[in-house]
Amino acid sequence: MADRERGRGVTLAAPGTAGLAVGGAVLTGGILAVAFNMRGSITAVPPLFPELSKVAGLSPATLAALAAVPVLGFGVFSGVAPVVARKLGEERSLGLALALLVIGLGLRSAAPGAALFPGTILASCAIAFMNVLLPSLIKRRKPERAGLLIGLYLMALTGGAVVGAVIAVPVFNAAGGSAGAVRLTLGMWALPAAVAVLVWLPQLRFRTTPVSSGWCAPPARCWPGAPPARCWPGAPPARRGVIAMSRYALAWQVTLFMGLQSLSYYATISWFPTMFIDHGIGAASAGNLLALMNLGNAVTGLVIPALAQRMRDQRLLAALAVIAIMIGITGSVFARGAVVVVFVCLLGLGQGASLGLSVFMFTARTADGHGAAALSGFAQGVGYLIASAGPLLLGFLHTKTGGWTVPAIALLAVAAVQMAAGLQGGRELTIGGGSTGGGSIGPRAGGAGPGGGDLGCVSQLGR
Repeated sequence: MADRERGRGVTLAAPGTAGLAVGGAVLTGGILAVAFNMRGSITAVPPLFPELSKVAGLSPATLAALAAVPVLGFGVFSGVAPVVARKLGEERSLGLALALLVIGLGLRSAAPGAALFPGTILASCAIAFMNVLLPSLIKRRKPERAGLLIGLYLMALTGGAVVGAVIAVPVFNAAGGSAGAVRLTLGMWALPAAVAVLVWLPQLRFRTTPVSSGWCAPPARCWPGAPPARCWPGAPPARRGVIAMSRYALAWQVTLFMGLQSLSYYATISWFPTMFIDHGIGAASAGNLLALMNLGNAVTGLVIPALAQRMRDQRLLAALAVIAIMIGITGSVFARGAVVVVFVCLLGLGQGASLGLSVFMFTARTADGHGAAALSGFAQGVGYLIASAGPLLLGFLHTKTGGWTVPAIALLAVAAVQMAAGLQGGRELTIGGGSTGGGSIGPRAGGAGPGGGDLGCVSQLGR
């Protein structure tokens, strides 16, 4: 018989009274195994762009499209993840995503010509599910340790990205630099994904589906003395699906911050290795610089969520993260020699901090796991559609200008807008639930409390 945990808004099916108590270590291990496979198959490709162009005959336009497809896939499929999770449960949905990842990577390895894009799209769909559901699962299963677990999850995610960037060129060269080497490097990440399937198997005993925890859409006007996000008897429940998030200004602010940091990240991992090669750095060393950037992601990805959880709001962290990105981009493009390592590290630290804050905001700006899943799906669905323009934009600007100055200026402009979004999204507000000491917000539509009339409790949408 299903049992409901009201505080977390989750319906627990089998195994009944055991609930979700499968052991903290087993759950954490499963989360880390899934996260490790979320970026490695993506970061392993850009260092090989020159080799893929020579061996596989891929044009610059095809390479730009190949770089953009994963991010575009994240945007298209992110909104589907919560819908599937409500039918299958989050754990089983993640298990399905891992299986799809193995199949997609295997396809593009088996037929790099015909199945290169279909396999990449399938793998992107799988990773999109993981992007959305892991933060939601952490919020629901371990809310008291959300900051730490999100940090560990991001550390594993960026750890996989580091490994992918470091080993891509050496593996390609060791395999002979032939068509067989292309197959190997495109498909080698299917093996750790298959291992993650095995590690995740204990979680498939559970089928958990989010349910409404009963908060309503607080009106623009409420009765005197009423606490934020409390409902009067008979008040209609708020719609909290992915699409419903579009009614909240705060959701758009979090989405813009997330989307623009992703645009910057995927643009740089796609084209900075090529830029470094243009600056006279070898292909293997360019891959190592990309790995170093992702290592910086891992450091701040681990630290920032835990630090953010202890702060009243996250505006200062958002500003510092974007400043680091802007300095890192400037130095990476215009510096020469060994000093470029310093700027690449700084860029990675800023990007990791931005990612950590984005994921943290999915949980901190919502009242429960269902709201976190909805905001995560909305922010990643729209955000990754925004981000998919990054690799295409940078490739286009570089092709048209023949240099890297204009692309760098474009990235700096993106960072400036990201900072503005972060200063808004980092405020101490939550969507549709009790705040963590600040305010709470509702949709744009107003209403009245039991007494009706204009009673002066104003929604904080527009601040």
